[in-house]
Amino acid sequence: MHDVISLDHGAGGTAMRSLINDVLLSRYNSPELHRLDDGARLSLAEKEVVFTTDSYVIQPLFFNGGDIGTIAVSGTVNDLLVMGSSPCCISVGMILEEGLDLSTLERIAQSIANTAAQARVSIVTGDTKVVPRGQCDQIFINTSGIGTYPLGQGLCSSDIAAGDALIVSGTIGDHAVAILESRLTLQHKLNAQSDCSPLTNMIEKVLSIHSTVKWMRDPTRGGLAAVLDELAHVGPFGIEVEEPLVPVSETTQAVCELLGYDPLHLANEGKVVMVVDAKEAASVLSTLRTTTEGKHASIIGRIVSKGTHRLTLKTKSGGNRLIHRPSGELLPRIC
Repeated sequence: MHDVISLDHGAGGTAMRSLINDVLLSRYNSPELHRLDDGARLSLAEKEVVFTTDSYVIQPLFFNGGDIGTIAVSGTVNDLLVMGSSPCCISVGMILEEGLDLSTLERIAQSIANTAAQARVSIVTGDTKVVPRGQCDQIFINTSGIGTYPLGQGLCSSDIAAGDALIVSGTIGDHAVAILESRLTLQHKLNAQSDCSPLTNMIEKVLSIHSTVKWMRDPTRGGLAAVLDELAHVGPFGIEVEEPLVPVSETTQAVCELLGYDPLHLANEGKVVMVVDAKEAASVLSTLRTTTEGKHASIIGRIVSKGTHRLTLKTKSGGNRLIHRPSGELLPRIC
């Protein structure tokens, strides 16, 4: 096989078959995929289905804590998880640029396989295309995913009420800072680590123990501020967040102070925001903290009846300010 991707690898002939067999199928072991049908046949009787899709164009391809393969699986799996479903399978579609090093593709394909195994999902179908040099930036990936839950047992935002507690599963902004560091030439290395990870173990443990989780989101692009703004418009209520309770790592805080960023606006790829019944909040928090992904979880605020659609931050200095959805893209191609 060639050392780089050529247009022949997308032409449907011998080179393409070699690429699929040697680089992809050798790493992805689901029987549905190995049949090489035009689609995957799935049996999902007596269950409701959650279906999601996402595309990944992150730059650089490799960063502290992961790569485009890690994020392509984690992002889609986490979207299924925060809907309250159990992810079961994903598709992987790749657009490859002519000239991409084959070793780079092999490394990414292995990350996809490893992350899918960690998330306990099967790769059941996929597609690979090659475009001429300059018409794509090395590799773009699309993943779609399916999750299920028993009929009528999904999360319901209409159950959210004043007094409910707001929980975040760990330090915010870590992914954005890791990507920022990978793009900059810094005199002193920060060794910022992305939180990119599938949250299967953490979320499924919480949902298996607690029935009082009412709403979840993963705060990716736009960060915590974006998902809280979304939540504030779900129903006739407001949100109050306590700034001292929002977990931020020392590295992320330092970068924000240096560059003038608000950590509430920075992307995450391995965190979840939950709304839970206030009476169970401490118990849910305790469960989260028994997991690797949730060891820095914190109750950061509450749902309030006053100020419909109003999102307020009680600052460390004792004041109050409104939290607004980010107005633009702080860091393009973050995922």
